[in-house]
Amino acid sequence: MEAMSLFFLAILMMGLSVNAQLQTKFYSSSCPKAEAIVRSTVESHFNNDPTVTPGLLRLHFHDCFVQGCDASVLIAGSSAERNALPNLGLRGFEVIDDAKAQLEALCPGVVSCADILALAARDAVDLSDGPSWSVPTGRRDGRVSLSSQVTSLPSPLDSVDVQRQKFAAKGLDDHDLVTLVGAHTIGQTDCSFVTYRLYNFTATGNPDPTISRSFLTQLQTLCPNGADGSKRVSLDKDSQTSFDVSFFKNVRDGNAVLESDQRLWGDAETRRIVQKYAGNIRGLLGIRFDFEFSKAMTRMSSIEVKTGTQGEIRKICSKFN
Repeated sequence: MEAMSLFFLAILMMGLSVNAQLQTKFYSSSCPKAEAIVRSTVESHFNNDPTVTPGLLRLHFHDCFVQGCDASVLIAGSSAERNALPNLGLRGFEVIDDAKAQLEALCPGVVSCADILALAARDAVDLSDGPSWSVPTGRRDGRVSLSSQVTSLPSPLDSVDVQRQKFAAKGLDDHDLVTLVGAHTIGQTDCSFVTYRLYNFTATGNPDPTISRSFLTQLQTLCPNGADGSKRVSLDKDSQTSFDVSFFKNVRDGNAVLESDQRLWGDAETRRIVQKYAGNIRGLLGIRFDFEFSKAMTRMSSIEVKTGTQGEIRKICSKFN
C-alpha cells in the first residue's frame, strides 16, 4: 500500500518540476471551475463518441510539435497549421470550442485554449481507462499559425533515426518517443497510410517483410490493393478502444499497422523500451506504462510553452484576438 501511495503521489507531483513557468492549479483563484468544466465537456463528447480520445490526443501532440503547446493548431485559415496536409485528418476541435465557450461565459479572458487542449487530452485518456495525471497550467495562446511550419511533425514514414531527431529537437528522448507512440493503443488510420506496405514495399513488388504473415493477410483483407484509401483500420488490432499495453505486443510480434511504429522493433534502444512494456506480466507492466505515459505527456505538454505576458488568451480558439 505504501508503494502504491508513493506511485500516485509521484503522479500528482511530477507536473511541479517540469516547467517552473507552469504550475498545477494555476486557475484555482482566477477560474476555480476551469478544470471541472473541461472534464465535464470532454466526458459529454466522449459519451457520444469514444473515438474522441485519440482525436484529442493527436490534436494536442500536433499542437506541441509545431510552435510549442500554444493552440496554434486550432487557428482556422487557409495558411494556418490546421490546413497543412499532415493535419487534415485532425479531430476534436468542437470539444475545445465547446469548453472554451463555457469558460468564456464564466471567466472571460482567463483560461487559454492551449491549457484547455492539454487538460482535454488528459481527461480523454482517463475516460478511456488510461491514466490520469496532474496537468501544469498557465500556457498562453500563440499568435502565429503557419502551415509551412509543420515539417517538424513526425510522419508514419519516418525511420527511427528521423523520429529520434524530431523528438530530440523538442527536448524528448528515446524513452519519451516510444512511450508517447504508445498512444497508438487507441485510434485508427487510413488504409492509404498502410497499403504501400502490403503490396509493393520499396518498389519490390512484395510486402514489408517486417509484417507477420498472419497479420499481413488481415491487413490485405482490410485494405485491398487499389481500393478506397480512406477506409479506416485500427492502430491496435487487439484492443482498439482500451488504453493498454497490447500495442507494444503488436510491435514485438510484427503486428504494427504503421511503418514508423514497426521500425521501433528494429532499433536496439527503442526495442529495449518496447520490450519493457510488452512483457508478459500484464498488470504490472500496465501500471508501469500508465506511470511512464503520464510523465511523458507532462514533458510533451511543456514544449516551448508561452507564459506570463507572451502570446494572448484568445476569446475564440480558432481566431487570434
